[in-house]
Amino acid sequence: MRTSEYLGARGTGLSRREFLAATGSAGALGLAGCTAPSGNTETQSQPVATEHSSPDLEKWLVEVPRPGVIEPVGEKDGTPYYEVEMREVEQKIHPNLPPTTVWGYDGQYPGPTIEARQGEPVQVRWKNKLPDEHLLPVDETIHSSKIPYDSTGVRVVTHLHGGNIEHQSDGKPTAWFTKDFEQTGPKFENKDYYYVNDQPPATLWYHDHSLGITRLNVYAGLAGLYLLRNDREESLGLPSGEYEIPLVLQDRSFNDDGSLYYPTARSGTNSDSSKPTPSIVPQFFGDTSVVNGKAWPRLSVEPRKYRFRILNGSNCRYYNLKLFEYDESTETTETSGPPFTLIGNDGGLLPAPAPIEDRLEIGTGKRADVVVDFSDYAGQTLLVHNDARAPYRGPDINTGNQQPLPDVMLLDVASDGVDDRSQVPSTLANVPEIPVDSVDKERYLPMTMSSDDYGRPLHLLGSDAESSPHKLYDPVTEEPALNDTEIWSFANLTGMSHPMHMHLVHFQMLGRQPYSEYDPEAEMIDVEALEPPAPEETGWNDVINVNPGEVTHVIVYFGEFEGLFNDQIGWYMWHCHMLEHEDHDMMRPFRVLPKSDDDGGS
Repeated sequence: MRTSEYLGARGTGLSRREFLAATGSAGALGLAGCTAPSGNTETQSQPVATEHSSPDLEKWLVEVPRPGVIEPVGEKDGTPYYEVEMREVEQKIHPNLPPTTVWGYDGQYPGPTIEARQGEPVQVRWKNKLPDEHLLPVDETIHSSKIPYDSTGVRVVTHLHGGNIEHQSDGKPTAWFTKDFEQTGPKFENKDYYYVNDQPPATLWYHDHSLGITRLNVYAGLAGLYLLRNDREESLGLPSGEYEIPLVLQDRSFNDDGSLYYPTARSGTNSDSSKPTPSIVPQFFGDTSVVNGKAWPRLSVEPRKYRFRILNGSNCRYYNLKLFEYDESTETTETSGPPFTLIGNDGGLLPAPAPIEDRLEIGTGKRADVVVDFSDYAGQTLLVHNDARAPYRGPDINTGNQQPLPDVMLLDVASDGVDDRSQVPSTLANVPEIPVDSVDKERYLPMTMSSDDYGRPLHLLGSDAESSPHKLYDPVTEEPALNDTEIWSFANLTGMSHPMHMHLVHFQMLGRQPYSEYDPEAEMIDVEALEPPAPEETGWNDVINVNPGEVTHVIVYFGEFEGLFNDQIGWYMWHCHMLEHEDHDMMRPFRVLPKSDDDGGS
């Protein structure tokens, strides 16, 4: 039997909109049976962060740069070998701002792109050359019993997001190391990370994953792209070379001196002496759009097809994107621009192109591989527009605290262009469906809210265990065996959407349903009765959006599947990819065990 404390909401029969309207952001707390300590109203009110406004910056002054591609320094054990230093540098993010101090892989923000080939492993040594003091305010109460905050130097560890790789190279939060590996965390094993690249070609990315300060290290600039390619994809005729452009979307806030602003407390709590200073905030949303390291930029394109590899690299912000014709003199949008044609997502190409009829939703950590045809828009200016509210509660919910960031970037379409020989073929890739009738186990995984010892909001992950919900260091509750097929049913009992990420694997979304209609005791899930995945949720995913008051079901195979991916065992993580949540206990381990007929260890 699953714990009864989560069953109360099911009898209400509420839709997601009714769920939020009736209860507000605190409603999930009560419906989930997770009551805050007496007198604690902060968990329910959910203010976001100390109020701050960046300097008033003129938009559209600078061209979008393209991240450089880093080359290996040599070979090791017959494989390309990279050395990538993390350094503190000054970078001009906007013409009207003084240079901004950031942290960058290879001394650039965002970091350089690593381009690898499917089936050809590489090794990377991530080298910490950062200062001894952190660039941003560090809350030393987070996991204070596990983190040596008095250590010399900044802790870092790099995670290859989307990598189907050995657990020793996954970038565990406790595999951190300080400058020149002087100090290392309890799970640190190797100085050199081995990436086998035995998975479909895809847009992966790398970023810091250090326990308790991931939000700060990534916000400081520690992120970059990792593109995995193969011959077949290159033979499809998709836009390539200068017509294939990565776009790393982030939100940032700045001080007048050009430095990054990051809050030290939540709004309304600065004078509360019972709270730590600095203190982690429940969520962070910057007020300035930054694309490829430039604020409010524009991109010049020709009237032809382009391929954009889009990464949402923000801490917490969702994007819901659409192109509009834009009148720069009046700063107004006009008619809709060209649509996005989705050709791939987190784990690689889709079986066939999927036209996005309205808006393209991209949660934090997620990638969208799209083609846009500008041939009918010669001489036009287009706005990349975002209507996702913050905090996000799904595309149709606009309630509660709102911190929108509608203007992302401009696209200037030239009047003339060269002959376009690229294409978007009707068939892209083989994406075999994981059969539902092969499932070995379904896992009920509720997301709930509580508060920590200081009365601060605490988002937690649960299971069907009696001890649920769980904190990061509670005993592992998810232990699939190699070659098992499982359904993970994420039930969101909080007041906001969560982008859920699993390390190691890529999964397929089955669909979602209202929490009130979900029966965790049922022997099987009726897939036909579920709301089907949106186009951007089809294919292979490693991040999936879970809206409040809903259950999102994904099916995952742990190991090589019909010639795709590879077998790995050991310890990995699953968590919300809102970095403030991830740092503050909304993260759990899972362990892939050897097959029952194997004698190997984990």
